[in-house]
Amino acid sequence: QLQLVESGGGLVQPGGSLRLSCTASGFAAGSYTVAWFRQAPGKEREGVSCISSNSGTTVLSDSLKGRSAIYRDTAKNTVYLQMNDLKPEDTAIYYCAATGPFRCLPSTLPSPSEFSSWGQGTQVTVSS
Repeated sequence: QLQLVESGGGLVQPGGSLRLSCTASGFAAGSYTVAWFRQAPGKEREGVSCISSNSGTTVLSDSLKGRSAIYRDTAKNTVYLQMNDLKPEDTAIYYCAATGPFRCLPSTLPSPSEFSSWGQGTQVTVSS
């Protein structure tokens, strides 16, 4: 059974950094496309990043570009989302999700409807 567990969220001041982790069990994360989504109160869930199964393609939303990175540690079966210079508007629950290989397309943000396996989410709060 596919299972994803997020960690690394928390309360951070504006300008701070967090590294979110998405650890997979029951399957090799390196064989799947993994994406990060976030959902702020009262807003729809939005895709913010994805990484293809071979890590050859990575995508970041315009809101994260320039201050974030997504990468995979195959040995740990974990995908990370490093976020720097955090802003109050980054406050949300962050979810990771997985789907089939090669589903992270260049310049295309992931869509929730395309992902079948989800983690439980981790809260990120950016506030002074």
